[in-house]
Amino acid sequence: MITPAPTASSAAAVPPVVAIAHHSGFGHTSVLAEAVREGAADTGATVHLVKVDEITEEQWALLDTADAIVFGSPTYMGTASGAFHIFAEATSKRWATRAWQDKLAAGFTNSGSKSGDKLHTLQFFSVLAAQHGMHWINLGLPSGWHSTTASENDLNRLGFYLGAGAQTDTDRGPDGVHKADIATAEHLGRRVAAQAAVYAAGRAAVAA
Repeated sequence: MITPAPTASSAAAVPPVVAIAHHSGFGHTSVLAEAVREGAADTGATVHLVKVDEITEEQWALLDTADAIVFGSPTYMGTASGAFHIFAEATSKRWATRAWQDKLAAGFTNSGSKSGDKLHTLQFFSVLAAQHGMHWINLGLPSGWHSTTASENDLNRLGFYLGAGAQTDTDRGPDGVHKADIATAEHLGRRVAAQAAVYAAGRAAVAA
């Protein structure tokens, strides 16, 4: 029996797979990872959370088969955490085989100060994605909290465009992650999943 090739409409109906590869030193970034997961899942995507400091061979395989990978880490000393850097270097095996070529990628980070050089962490993620030949998905939001009529509860209250940036007071636990930053991370998850679905449908249409 010959199985017909999938049409663009049938391929589009298959939920995209989004993997969130993250590290969290004190739990704050895990809160954001969960928010990204919820946002992506809201669109119907299949979502996997992968803690990069505990990654297994099975989870490496999940990353290899995902349509999109969202990178997440706290910002320590102006860049991603050491644990995330170890993971990033370990992805060189995937780089050598181009295993992640043309996947979608995005990123999020948290630090104790409003800026905290979080942009450098997001840039690190985007360069990592570029090394793998991935396509970067930005936050897709205007900056919030930038006028007298704006509010710290605005989406993208910290004004990052490359990815989702969050700020949590250093003397507060994971329950202190700002609600607007959680909502911004949820937005990122929805955006990545939606773009992954569009990308899959387009690829299927071209192949048809």
